[in-house]
Amino acid sequence: MKILGYLNGRLLLILLCGFPGLVFGSQAQSSGVQGDWHGTLKAGATELRLALHITKNDDGSYKATLDSIDQGANGIPVTSISFKDSKLAFAVDSVHGSYEGTLNSQGTITGTWTQGQSLPLDFERGTIAPTEHKPGKPSDIDGAWAGTIDAGATKLRVVFHIVNTEDGLTATMDSLDQNAKGIPVTAVTRNGSSLKMEMKQLGGVFEGKIAPDLASIDGTWSQGGGAAPLLLKRVKDAAAFE
Repeated sequence: MKILGYLNGRLLLILLCGFPGLVFGSQAQSSGVQGDWHGTLKAGATELRLALHITKNDDGSYKATLDSIDQGANGIPVTSISFKDSKLAFAVDSVHGSYEGTLNSQGTITGTWTQGQSLPLDFERGTIAPTEHKPGKPSDIDGAWAGTIDAGATKLRVVFHIVNTEDGLTATMDSLDQNAKGIPVTAVTRNGSSLKMEMKQLGGVFEGKIAPDLASIDGTWSQGGGAAPLLLKRVKDAAAFE
């Protein structure tokens, strides 16, 4: 399972879960490196929240798993891990990634994630919990909307699921050809017939016009400096587009 991948030279991230909020636990005073950690990997306009879970074995060695929160990828095995003289190093062979960092006196780990490229990544102690939205009265665009992003040699079928809540419109996206479901839409903004859906963790944005008959939304998908037309059509259920 990838944390970072590329589509036509542009960053493409496969992300899956709900909107998390940070919850800082009592582990902040614990010694050593064992425990729960969270950090954000930034690549340009793209952001990925990660959670690292480290435990210590009876023989003094360590083991760990990594969660890619925005990808809904939990329990990714850390292949090897070491901690000595405040230096933390671990590898995640399944994504061809590795990390090196230093635990400082403030109790944070400052370091670099390497996966095809090197990016700064700092970890702080704490866990991540989801934020729930209470259902609201359905809007006239609630439901599933399907379309195809045409990126030249690659075509990706996507389905947006729009739901109105007490906090306003929310949405998730399925990337059918990548078997990725429930990718969170960071923000949904509607102004009359204009609809904008932002996905900060992808560095992607959809902007379109809702048709008067509420059967389609004609717009553009933008990501990584590129743009492609995207026509979304209302479907009764996502399975109808597979």
